Amino acid sequence: MQCQLPPHHSPELLFAPVQDSCELTVEIDRADYSASAIARAVEDADAHLLNLNVTAREPLQEGCVAVELRVSHRNAGAVGRSLERYGYRVTDIREGFDANRDTMLENYNELMLSIFRD
Repeated sequence: MQCQLPPHHSPELLFAPVQDSCELTVEIDRADYSASAIARAVEDADAHLLNLNVTAREPLQEGCVAVELRVSHRNAGAVGRSLERYGYRVTDIREGFDANRDTMLENYNELMLSIFRD
């Protein structure tokens, strides 16, 4: 028998998309897991922790937990480095849907200027 989540516990509600955010997955030894320590590491990168979910991803090292994070930062690099300084293993980074928007707009503007300048 397969379990089904009730509609009010759908993944979209539990981990809803947020603009100007990115997602990271970290692994930590089960004995060292602390949500407040993870939040502190995220905040040291000038970001806020928006979602934190302990998951059952496979394969994990023996005695480890995987933690899915969503943070209020479009570029996950600084947050990932901060988490690694705190001893977390960053295993996956997913940039926000508009993470490269500013760069794209700058490149577009430069292209348009060069076209119309000539």
